[in-house]
Amino acid sequence: MVARIEATFRIVDHVEEVYDQPEAGPRLTRVTISKHYAGAIEGHGVAHVLTAQGEDGAGYVASERVVGSLDGRRGSFVIQHGGLMDAGTASTFGTVVPASGTDELVGIRGQASESQPGVLTLEYSLEQ
Repeated sequence: MVARIEATFRIVDHVEEVYDQPEAGPRLTRVTISKHYAGAIEGHGVAHVLTAQGEDGAGYVASERVVGSLDGRRGSFVIQHGGLMDAGTASTFGTVVPASGTDELVGIRGQASESQPGVLTLEYSLEQ
């Protein structure tokens, strides 16, 4: 059975480091983002993000470990997510990394998206 939840989050820390800024082409950065989740997810997440930021396009890839409870089940899991911006049009993806669940979240699988700013939508199943 697939469950669908929404959890709000707020960013509690954001640290960005430029590691390549050429004269031409996109700037490359490493970003660490710490979040606090509330709602169907109670806990925190830390995302390590790589970005490419140009004039008319940008992209990012991230791995985020979420620790706390999901629908009352304690544990952690990792979401791999990313996105592209091309001349104002955005596309994103997010997937729970297989075999990343711990404790009561072992076997979690699913898809994640930011349905609106500050809201994580997660469609997931738990294989027992």
